[in-house]
Amino acid sequence: MYQRLSRTVLLVASISAIPTFASAQAVADPAQVQSGAYTIEPGHTQIGFSLLHFGFTYYDGMFSNVSGTLDLNARVPAQSKLSVTIPIASVQTTSDKLTAELKGEQWFDAAKFPTATFISTEVKSIGKADAMVKGNLTLHGVTKPEILKVHFIGAGTNPMDKKYTAGFEATGTIKRSDFGVKTYVPYVGDEVKLRIAGAFEKQE
Repeated sequence: MYQRLSRTVLLVASISAIPTFASAQAVADPAQVQSGAYTIEPGHTQIGFSLLHFGFTYYDGMFSNVSGTLDLNARVPAQSKLSVTIPIASVQTTSDKLTAELKGEQWFDAAKFPTATFISTEVKSIGKADAMVKGNLTLHGVTKPEILKVHFIGAGTNPMDKKYTAGFEATGTIKRSDFGVKTYVPYVGDEVKLRIAGAFEKQE
């Protein structure tokens, strides 16, 4: 009896020590998000890209270890500012050979152009949780204006690290030839679809 009681006490203690993920109260109303200075949380920020391969299939890849800042004004989104830096050498695909090629001179030339950047120039609300973010994208040594459609996902205190976090999803389409990355165009698609998952942690 004593042993069963002891095991029950230990089980209850163990369960109580597990983080209560369900208690994380994420708000979905962007008006309730805390304004202020944020930095990108690189572990949960990903930049995916997709382009047509010889007209048969879409081929996907990803960049990681992204850094940057967000000055968020939840009440007046137009006053918000975004700056993102992407390490080109972080590119990954499901093919080790292709990943190595993409880092080389014929494609991104990561040795000569180690980073890509996006710096916002205008933020325009187009709905309760959506915005069009215009900015200057610098890639492969070329800077061009581009537009991202951004959707607010949610915000709240991360139950793991206790940091206030806001999350967004962004999509856009660019032409790689505009940035001097022309290898195999048009056989390998010129239009590149971007899908971005962005996690931002509020700075105290």
